[in-house]
Amino acid sequence: METRIVEIAERIKGLREMMDITPEEMAEAAGVELEEYLKHENGEQDFGFTFLYKCADKLDVDIVELLTGENPRLSFYSIVRKGEGLDIKRRAGFKYEHLNYRFKNKIAETFLVTAPYFEEEQDQPIPLSTHSGQEFDFIISGQLKTRMEDHVEILKPGDAIYYDSGRGHGMIAAGGEPCTFLAIVMRRVEEEAEDHENA
Repeated sequence: METRIVEIAERIKGLREMMDITPEEMAEAAGVELEEYLKHENGEQDFGFTFLYKCADKLDVDIVELLTGENPRLSFYSIVRKGEGLDIKRRAGFKYEHLNYRFKNKIAETFLVTAPYFEEEQDQPIPLSTHSGQEFDFIISGQLKTRMEDHVEILKPGDAIYYDSGRGHGMIAAGGEPCTFLAIVMRRVEEEAEDHENA
């Protein structure tokens, strides 16, 4: 198994144990069966973004801490030069480049995402995922076939979609080529208010 996967798994397990959270509670928070959660925690299965996002939320840490073991430090502004985002390769060839990973106390996670094109996916139902908050996606190149529960839309360069990510959503590249888009994942307003009250 890839070293990085094992390291992330060890961080999740270590934080869970430090916080006296049971594997059952983590599985429920991550929206997976206990058996699947344990495979992730033991480094036997790769992580999807939604799984990591939900684990970070439950463990009350920045997703960057799960990925790197380091806490973001910047609080005024941060710059990520072209090609220098934190690379996250998750979900069947999808590449996520985290663009604000150095900034602490984020209210949003920003990613440059490249979705690979797979011909065999085109006539299959697009798998759905959910996570708290809202999301904004802006298409830079290629086409993105999005499924919002029972609604399917094709987005082209310059198109944007904003949605409640607590409801079922999924996406694949369409049009015969990879799709690159900017994804901004925002926390729920209630979460922000809770964080400020606990600060």
